[in-house]
Amino acid sequence: METAALVAPVTSLEFLQDTFLLTGEGPVLTVYSLQPVPKACTSVPVLQQHRIHGTRSRVSTTISRPNSFTESCKETKGLSSTLQPNSYDLAVFGGKTVRLVRLHLDVSAVKLAHLEISRPPVELQDWILDIRWLREDKQSLLCVAVAHNGALLLDISSGNALAHCSCLEGCLLYSALLVVHKSWADTVLIGGTVFNQLVLWKPGGEASHNRAPVERRLLGHTGVIFSISYLQEKGWLASASDDRSVRVWAIGALGGCGGNCGDLKPTCLRVLFGHQARVFSVCLSPRRVFSAGEDGACLIWDGAGGGTVLRALKGHRAGGIRALAVSPGRDDTGRWVATGGADGGVRLWKVEDDEEEDTVTKTITDLEFSGRGVPKVVCVVEGEAHNTKWSQCRILVCTDQGFVYQYGNGHWELLWRGSPEFQSYCVMETVAVRLKDSISKANLCAVGSLSGVLKVFPISHPQNEIALQSCSGKIHSLIWQQCDQYVYLLASAAEGQVYRWCIDVRFNEMGTVSLRVKCCPAFVLPTCSKRWLTAAVRLPSKSKGALWVCGDRRGSLLLFQEDLDRRGEEEATDCMQANIKGHETDGALQEKEIPEEHKDLTLSPLSCLFGVHGKQGVTSVCEYQGLLYSTGRDGCVRIFRVHDTQRENHEGSGEGPLQLEVLRVQRACKGMEWLERALIMEPNISAENGFINEFKCQNTLRESLIESPGDDKKGSTIENKGTEARFVIFGFHASQFVVWDPVKLERLLAVPCGGGHRSWSFWPVHTGVWPGYGALVFIKQGSVLASERPLESTSVSARTWNEGWSLREGIHGRGIGCVCRLGRIWVPNDSTANRAETPGPVRVQIEGQWEIIVTGGEDTSLTVLAVHPNSGSVTVLSIITDHISSVRTVVALTHQDRLKLTSQSQSLSALVISASGRAQLQCYRLQIGWNKRRLAPFCQVVQVAGHRLDEHWERKRNRHKMVKMDPETRYMSMAVVDDNSDAVLVALACSDGAVRLFSVSEVKRQIHLLWETFYHQRCVLSVATCSLKAGKGHSRYVLLFSAATDGKIAVWDLTQAASGSSCDAPTPPNPCLSIAAHQSGVNSLAVWPHTQGPLDGGCLVTVSSGGDDGQLMVSTIRVDFLEDRLRTVGVTQDQPQSHLGLHLLSQLSFPSAHAAPVTALKLLRPGLIVTASCDQRVCLWELCSTSINHRGVLCSHVADAAGLAVWEEPVVEDGRTAESDADKVLVCTRAEGQTHLERGGLGHKDQDVVGGSWENTDDSILKIDKETKYCAKIQTNDQDGDETITEIALRSSCERKGWKEIIGWVLVCGQGFQLLRIRNKDNDEAIQTCERRKTEEDKAAQ
Repeated sequence: METAALVAPVTSLEFLQDTFLLTGEGPVLTVYSLQPVPKACTSVPVLQQHRIHGTRSRVSTTISRPNSFTESCKETKGLSSTLQPNSYDLAVFGGKTVRLVRLHLDVSAVKLAHLEISRPPVELQDWILDIRWLREDKQSLLCVAVAHNGALLLDISSGNALAHCSCLEGCLLYSALLVVHKSWADTVLIGGTVFNQLVLWKPGGEASHNRAPVERRLLGHTGVIFSISYLQEKGWLASASDDRSVRVWAIGALGGCGGNCGDLKPTCLRVLFGHQARVFSVCLSPRRVFSAGEDGACLIWDGAGGGTVLRALKGHRAGGIRALAVSPGRDDTGRWVATGGADGGVRLWKVEDDEEEDTVTKTITDLEFSGRGVPKVVCVVEGEAHNTKWSQCRILVCTDQGFVYQYGNGHWELLWRGSPEFQSYCVMETVAVRLKDSISKANLCAVGSLSGVLKVFPISHPQNEIALQSCSGKIHSLIWQQCDQYVYLLASAAEGQVYRWCIDVRFNEMGTVSLRVKCCPAFVLPTCSKRWLTAAVRLPSKSKGALWVCGDRRGSLLLFQEDLDRRGEEEATDCMQANIKGHETDGALQEKEIPEEHKDLTLSPLSCLFGVHGKQGVTSVCEYQGLLYSTGRDGCVRIFRVHDTQRENHEGSGEGPLQLEVLRVQRACKGMEWLERALIMEPNISAENGFINEFKCQNTLRESLIESPGDDKKGSTIENKGTEARFVIFGFHASQFVVWDPVKLERLLAVPCGGGHRSWSFWPVHTGVWPGYGALVFIKQGSVLASERPLESTSVSARTWNEGWSLREGIHGRGIGCVCRLGRIWVPNDSTANRAETPGPVRVQIEGQWEIIVTGGEDTSLTVLAVHPNSGSVTVLSIITDHISSVRTVVALTHQDRLKLTSQSQSLSALVISASGRAQLQCYRLQIGWNKRRLAPFCQVVQVAGHRLDEHWERKRNRHKMVKMDPETRYMSMAVVDDNSDAVLVALACSDGAVRLFSVSEVKRQIHLLWETFYHQRCVLSVATCSLKAGKGHSRYVLLFSAATDGKIAVWDLTQAASGSSCDAPTPPNPCLSIAAHQSGVNSLAVWPHTQGPLDGGCLVTVSSGGDDGQLMVSTIRVDFLEDRLRTVGVTQDQPQSHLGLHLLSQLSFPSAHAAPVTALKLLRPGLIVTASCDQRVCLWELCSTSINHRGVLCSHVADAAGLAVWEEPVVEDGRTAESDADKVLVCTRAEGQTHLERGGLGHKDQDVVGGSWENTDDSILKIDKETKYCAKIQTNDQDGDETITEIALRSSCERKGWKEIIGWVLVCGQGFQLLRIRNKDNDEAIQTCERRKTEEDKAAQ
């Protein structure tokens, strides 16, 4: 077994000046280049069975000739501009092991760096906490600090310890720091003890019997000390502790000649409290203190000032930050800050030493409004530059006197004076319009009154106003919508009338803004209360004309189709072009009347989702990459699309209607019900897959948000299958305005504004993109307040680094509890032909197969991953956060794209069902494909249905007469019973002692509880299913196996439930058999059918189980088909007799399979199983008729293993996987715990085991040529069962079909995950071992 991909907590980070970053993830050392932009250079596994906890470097050789690399780093501090390092010696340590690695820098700059492992690892007798190179020492000497408060001088070349010394205070250390100088005698060790103390002593001093006394002792912490940092130029010492604090000490000079231990009485300068959990790491710089902890935040403290938090760097998912590094930095470019999380992610920030305080919760600034009247409406106006920042924005305020004031450059000025009808009531909206053939923008302002008067004026030339008469009555709302060439204005008036105008904005010959308007047909909203518009977005389409998706105050989503819009725009264009040719004197707006035949034309909604956002209304609708995002005051973001029924039904005739279809619902945090909008986040592509700065591409994405709707070259919006984007939500939580990240479950911004029942405006809401920071302006008690004043001198531009760069993407911050493989998508070489032309510093292998994986974690999320086994690259496709507790189990029913005869398909569809704590079920439809533009896989999530037991119990009648269900019930395991076309039946093991059967209908979008039974009377830990077919009657039988904490396995006959009769009679069946398998809980089951020679009217079923007792148990059950016998004696179908007879034949056990509880067990193929345990071992077991044989073991780097996924694939001679699914015939797990015989290929369905005989399943694998040397053995193997028949058959099939080998894959998950590859040579060795054992047994018998 070998590792193909690994995601584990990042436990080591180290900078090489400002040019390279070294990361340690498990045993793998990775080098990232930071110049000119960060990217991954090389990686290699260094340590065998230990995690890397640190890397220490020294310059090995230097060069003096200039090249492109030296030019990029010639300003590096401490190095000459002509003498540059050519290689580094790296001392990598972790656990009890240290190893020397050399980093070579390629002067040709074709390959910046590569790693060379020159010597074997050195094993010590104690845990290593810190190592340092001796300065000015030409030998390879290291000072090593170990966990039992000791130190030694190690020659890394020979592995010999030249000196060793221990402290007289022989206690355990949680952390240690070595301060070295020129010699061993000058070394000082600082240790953080288990007694919450810091002790300083000299290991190279005058010690008696290699025992040194404590020189200094620092007291103050109330928890153990995890990290220590020392700043020599200031004499500061910092310590991070379990008590959630960071302490900074004035210790003085340490080390140097004679080993100085600092001041006699060190003082504590300050105690820093700001973390919400334990603090794991601390680093010091001349003006700042950096700390990172379990709360997932890296705090930057003002070290020279009062110890306040200047910035909080966040970006990792739950689980905290395990490693922190700060580069030396330079005065002109700042310094790098790198963090490594428990989620396996690495993030990078650039920080400046002169940054000001920036906190999540903003303070309020009064803009001191000085105009006439009381402010009523406030709007933020973007700047006229192409890229607008908050410092370039302006603020407009409309008062109760009808005056509009503008705030800029720190003062207010009157912009526009309204007529008397704008007093006491007005609505105002602004928009920034991009001018044609120009990079500048023009800002327009629209003001509506209570009497229906509507006026529009350019903010730069307010005297060029124009009045747009809608009708008599109140104007409820105004909405601007910008498209490719024009800008639309929508005014919602009385009686559900929505009037529309198309406006063209240009510069005239006078240099002023000229407006030209054309009226468009009005919309009519459905009859209901609160009948006015609140949100709208326009979707151009070639085939369907212009579409409008709108939201109203009643909470409905409406779809309007505008057939005449294209012709109307052409007429408006002709009119506007004619006006351009005319003579313009004042730049006033000119309006073209609507034609007489269209004057009374109104448009009704084509599709309506009535009240989908509740009764409080829709607040926003936006479009991005073909999908629509709507928010409302029901606390939900709904992702939906315009569904073309005609395009889906190819057999239909005529034009099919367009409908709005909701794909998924995303809730915000608890208590946050008032949502205003979803802002799209920039793409986050890691440095391994092609590095893109999250905020550097901000302008590109803003352009795409505006240009993509009108891009006719790429087809219509609704004709492209969109992929869901990452977004943040902003709205109101109690009295605060909050920006919420639904993936990381954290607040990005909070403004105490008093609530949403006031006029407010948020920047950057106009762009639709979240740049990492924002500003809120609102009116409160007649004052205009802002979270930040828009001044040119603001330091907001520095905060564009707030989210940082993602060098490696994180997966789950906490443990992964379950995993399921969906299948693979294939990327041919021609799909990546244009990758060399795409911009980006990284060129990685993306062709070949991508394995699609779904994981569920303790962070309550489901993550869809794409793993590239050849390169080890892992890409996060989607994160689903609908569960309210940890996800315990997940199953999938996969449908590969059958339009192609080969298995190398670029698309995949799967129905995924997940179960978690709090008795919650969720069902999704996942569409996986390959994005040819981004050259990356994508995933579209469609939410099918959800179910919770407590909600189900609340809907029951007479529930007061029943015992209420336990709200803390956890779903422990799940297995698919039947997957017919109508519904999917799944059985669940529950912590309240019940086995429950659910029906999941994708068509009806419902999950229904069929029945439940409390037979076990204790926590049920695992379930599995098995399908059988009778030999003659072709009757299909389904068996369910359930195991509980008492170590017993119950067998159930679910044939009636699978046939559909259980819906009419929901009475649960009684178990047919009970097996005593373990002394304690049974954590995992694997079941498969087979035969032991010809059986009359029956077959054999093998049950393999792993439990808390560390034992591996294999039970063999004989199943007799009693259907013919019942018909003979005349038993009616109404009688509850079972049609199966079950008997336990034999049991085999391996008592010490693992040194800890067996947490996961999977069937790789019949007779070969894989187990995982908390002892971090993954074992392969071969099952024979009389014994269980241990085939192999691999020490995994994933702690707390909880889930497994296994599969096989054949490989042809050229190294690729088999071309056709029909060539792949193997026993596998289609869903969690369900065993069946799978045969691929077009037109083939899944074949069940017929009569328990392998001979009737697949002739291509079992009709072996008589010339095969194993043929005689198969024919005479009546007594030995099937211990070698599967392997022999697979080998023969490989030889005939040209397959090179059969590769097995094992994916183990826990604190991270690891993908293992099992080569065919392991199978060959197993066959030879089994043949040798059989020969020895035959000789002994003779």
